[in-house]
Amino acid sequence: MSWSKNISINTWRCGRLMSMYPQHYVDPIYKMEDQCSKRTELLRLSHIPIKGALNNSSDTIFNGEIKQKMVNYITKNGEGFLSRKLMAQTLEMIKRTQLEGSYISPGYNKTETDAESLLIQAVENCRPLLQLSSIKRGGVKYHVPIPLTNKKSYFLAMKWLLDASREKDRKVSLPEKLAWEILDAAHGHGRVIKKKEELSRQCESNRAYAHYRWS
Repeated sequence: MSWSKNISINTWRCGRLMSMYPQHYVDPIYKMEDQCSKRTELLRLSHIPIKGALNNSSDTIFNGEIKQKMVNYITKNGEGFLSRKLMAQTLEMIKRTQLEGSYISPGYNKTETDAESLLIQAVENCRPLLQLSSIKRGGVKYHVPIPLTNKKSYFLAMKWLLDASREKDRKVSLPEKLAWEILDAAHGHGRVIKKKEELSRQCESNRAYAHYRWS
């Protein structure tokens, strides 16, 4: 039994190593702005093997990094088509809401109607800078504020937006709930903004324990 188990593990390891790129392969540069700003680097990499670009890597105006990550976080059970459809409905509802408000308000020319810009603004407003981590020193646990990486802060911001929209009334569709959460966060208020401010207050109150991070 153990012999067959070792064979299956070794086979899985070999298959995984063969399916991955070697270490000397470099990441592709597919964005036009990066290609223009990194001309010298492209010339240096002209004779170095490059990894293949991902299927969702595109430089069109319809592709956005924040939007693609939101689609990935919405996806459940591998239903990517459904998550892309829900994201498209969310952006459409944001644009409709902003257009309706622009015609009602007197200063409608200054109203932002670009749904993707509002999504990016909402995520930027919800990004936390610090997070509390439980560290044990001398038999006592302290909640120590620790700075977050950019990747983790973006992940938490989008996760909070999705969690806040899913906690609302189940009779309302997800695109509508998510659209309202994004609009609230883009304008600096809402449940997610309050959650971020509460986390910031907790980190500020526990800043006296920040040195335990290195001790």
